[in-house]
Amino acid sequence: MTNPSQPGVPPPKRINLELPANLEATYANLALINQSASEIIIDFARVMPNINKSKIYSRIVMTPLNAKLLHRALAESLSKYEAKYGEITIPENIAIDPNRGFVK
Repeated sequence: MTNPSQPGVPPPKRINLELPANLEATYANLALINQSASEIIIDFARVMPNINKSKIYSRIVMTPLNAKLLHRALAESLSKYEAKYGEITIPENIAIDPNRGFVK
């Protein structure tokens, strides 16, 4: 069977993902992004107000291609979010700050 939207291209395979019952979500409000020739590395941390110390809680390493696909998926998801809940505005006075947000 082929993909009706792209003749001659097989449909994507479905992957059954297991979501463990004991999986815990990790909150992050800071991401440090680095890259090498073959990898994109994203470290997630949580910074609390008035505390000058934090730690990295999770590290994700992926290929540049998968990072680009993640970028596309996040853009699509944010578009859907904004269509439903309204535009997310970023204040003009926000700068890339190593104590807040996303650092590359």
